[in-house]
Amino acid sequence: MSKATTIAIDGPAASGKSTIGHLLAERLGYLYLDTGAMYRAVALAALKRGIDTNDEKAVSELASSIDLRILPATERDGRQYTVLLDGEDVTWQIRSPEVNAVVSQVSAYHGVRQAMTELQREIGRKGKVVMVGRDIGTVVMPDADLKIYLDASVEERARRRYKEMIEQGRCVTMEEVMEQIRKRDSIDSGRDLAPLRPAPDAVIIDTTNMDIDAVLYKATELALDP
Repeated sequence: MSKATTIAIDGPAASGKSTIGHLLAERLGYLYLDTGAMYRAVALAALKRGIDTNDEKAVSELASSIDLRILPATERDGRQYTVLLDGEDVTWQIRSPEVNAVVSQVSAYHGVRQAMTELQREIGRKGKVVMVGRDIGTVVMPDADLKIYLDASVEERARRRYKEMIEQGRCVTMEEVMEQIRKRDSIDSGRDLAPLRPAPDAVIIDTTNMDIDAVLYKATELALDP
């Protein structure tokens, strides 16, 4: 039986990428890399340094200069990994509402994507990795052994994100979350550079009516016999 050593998981916001990617990596004994965290780190760095996130040139230059590292979880506080930005642990800071508001714009910049893509490819070349994002199978690792595209209805994805945010103690309404999801989908799918879409040879899994165990079972089955 063959076994995929490079696995790309793509999909829209709240489709289950992070959860399934992390669990699959654990099951296989692979590195788990959430590439979205890298773009969030760039956005956070811009906010921290007072750089206008509308200034594409400045943000792109910043992306090429920061020291960014994604490590296995270093704290038992619910995190799936640890994000170090210039040596500072910013794992939870990158999930702030302020970062949420600008990350789509920042991640669409050519210079930012170029800098992050090179880092991601460097990690991918080492193998034994489950890499999660929006352009992994199409751009970052087009030769990955296995490409999975997770999807779900907008309503289901909004429900999941709303539940997650409420559990984190955030004050939001379902309508606000739904609008955020729709806006993110529009930006990710409509951008000129590396738009969100399934790779031609990706296995598409609609998770709308599936629980985590069912999705993980299917992903594991595909990974063990790609």
